Amino acid sequence: MSDERIDCLIVGGGPAGLTAAIYLARFRLSVVVVDAGHSRAALIALTRNHAGFPEGISGKDLLARMRRQAELHGARIILGRVEELDVAPEGFVVRSSTSELRAGAVLLATGVTNLRPPMDETLHMRALEQGRLRYCPVCDGYEVTDQRVAVIGVGARAAGEAEFLRAYTASVTLIALEADDGLDDSQRRRLDEIEVRRIAGPAGDFALEDDSISLACSKGRLRFDAIYPALGSEVHSDLAHGLGAAVTQDGCIRVDAHQRTSIDGLYAAGDVVLGLDQISHAMGEAGVAATSLRNDLAKQAPFLR
Repeated sequence: MSDERIDCLIVGGGPAGLTAAIYLARFRLSVVVVDAGHSRAALIALTRNHAGFPEGISGKDLLARMRRQAELHGARIILGRVEELDVAPEGFVVRSSTSELRAGAVLLATGVTNLRPPMDETLHMRALEQGRLRYCPVCDGYEVTDQRVAVIGVGARAAGEAEFLRAYTASVTLIALEADDGLDDSQRRRLDEIEVRRIAGPAGDFALEDDSISLACSKGRLRFDAIYPALGSEVHSDLAHGLGAAVTQDGCIRVDAHQRTSIDGLYAAGDVVLGLDQISHAMGEAGVAATSLRNDLAKQAPFLR
């Protein structure tokens, strides 16, 4: 692929990147997706929140279907990592772990990574598969209705998540990851008013049991039906930042209403733009980004059959 020129390179093979690939391939553009294989969607054991799948669908199955659809229309998907992205005449030079190519435009759909509680990879995966560990109350708060739920975290983020989950169950406990819960007096009063139990940290020594997940904290070993870590996330905006694109204080890529960044020819979609953690939202942004990208390229040279 050295010196090959394509219309668009997409960085990231999650729901946003693959949606954009489907759109752009059907716009009859040459499209390559470079995917490092770490989409958060692949960690979803079963989502019942995604429209069109009343019985639910796993993240891996959804991604596999989207890859097939993109490839059916001519998009190429390459497993690898983009290591360098530079502005060049008439576009960008992209260097990945396996190739180098030139692209007229680039779409970043690099997403974010949830910060995890202290547990090993095997336990983490098993807890996700069993629905004992959950990261998105907007997606699956319905599934923990009337269950015993714990939120692990500190500060306003954890307090807000605990209050959100209180709409689904009367049994919500907020446990600080460390000794300090990071809450101010008004936040503590608010949690007390809505009957969210507060427990000091540290929290650790997680374990799966027959019908629950347990952890050790200042109150001893406690058991819950589900635990939500509210620890924040790492935003993967390094490539945009390296080009000098505008980013928010949280590190998310700034875009306009058409998903254009502050760099001509560079677009972004999905959680790297706004960490809403919703597949449908990421896919919607990707459709907007792909259409804007296509129309912007057409202004330079019309696409004619």
